[in-house]
Amino acid sequence: MMNKIIQFLIAFGIVSLAIILIFDWFIMPSYVRQDKTLIVTDITGKNLNRALIELETEGYKGVVYDTVYTADVTPQTVVDQYPVAGAKVKPGRTIRLKISRSEKLIIVPNLVGQSRRSVEISLQQIGLRIDTVYTEFNPDYPKGTVAWQFPKSGDHIKKGMGLQITVSQGLPPDFFQVPQLFGMSMQNAKDLLTKARLKVGKISYKQNEDLVPYTVLDQSIAPGTVLDQTIQVDLVVSILDLKDIFDKLSNEK
Repeated sequence: MMNKIIQFLIAFGIVSLAIILIFDWFIMPSYVRQDKTLIVTDITGKNLNRALIELETEGYKGVVYDTVYTADVTPQTVVDQYPVAGAKVKPGRTIRLKISRSEKLIIVPNLVGQSRRSVEISLQQIGLRIDTVYTEFNPDYPKGTVAWQFPKSGDHIKKGMGLQITVSQGLPPDFFQVPQLFGMSMQNAKDLLTKARLKVGKISYKQNEDLVPYTVLDQSIAPGTVLDQTIQVDLVVSILDLKDIFDKLSNEK
């Protein structure tokens, strides 16, 4: 009887051991593999192509879902990822990547001739700004308008950069600018010279049958010239013939 009990216990032990070994060697590994997880690798700071290869090698799928334009990081560099590094995921999980791209350049608009306020608004709308403002007397541009800019129109610069501008203060004080008189009637030319605080100088006559008599043909000082004192401006005006001069002189008497 005792021998049978011993035999039974030995047989039971052998069967139990076999069941444990089968469970441990075959069933458990299979179960564990079904729920296997991986630790997400940190690929931030790496080139995109290299990052995708590393992810594929470790059983992930990589996909670009967002980009950031910056000059602080080399283009095509991974700057962020999701899931984050260190997270536990199943094999085959898609890792979403944010990568860097070259910062977009902005074409500098033409600011010359515009008011300072208009320039400020237009630059703000495209992501630029005024950095430095100079002022100068400039007879070629009305007071308060931009007479010069840097960078110049058409240049490409980074967003957020500042421009330098020079704002005209108009005609210098106590200075005189010679107006354009060509093609005007002699009377209108005289009036314009008076308005410019200049004097009418010697008037010469030149025969010209194509123009209305007493039309200004030339002036002794080029238009646009800036003077520091009032001065006489001589005029050359048209006539049809000498009789026009005598008629003119007679009427003036």
